[in-house]
Amino acid sequence: MSYFQIAVIPVPTAHRDQYKTVAETMAPLFMEYGALQLFEGWGSMVPPGEVTSLPMAVQLKEDETVVVSFIEWPDAEKAMACMEAMETDPRFAEMGADMPFDGKRMIFGTFETMLKR
Repeated sequence: MSYFQIAVIPVPTAHRDQYKTVAETMAPLFMEYGALQLFEGWGSMVPPGEVTSLPMAVQLKEDETVVVSFIEWPDAEKAMACMEAMETDPRFAEMGADMPFDGKRMIFGTFETMLKR
């Protein structure tokens, strides 16, 4: 079964185009490391909650939008190899310097596929 990495990111709304450019630039690198597919979603209806919510999870500010990012890998080994490469491959470091969001408020995780249709 495949393996997924998911991130929820607070991106300043004014930086939408910059975020899209970074995502488009990084996508081929993820594919080079074995990603099967990528998805970037710009929040259009992400309501605040009373107890918990995506906006609360990333401490969303008024001028920000919640973005979700999914990367599907063939297996955990490929995903972990890419995560390690993100620390050593200078191409990731170059792009990481220009991230248009506060990475400290990004949440992410990796998941084994339970169901895929």
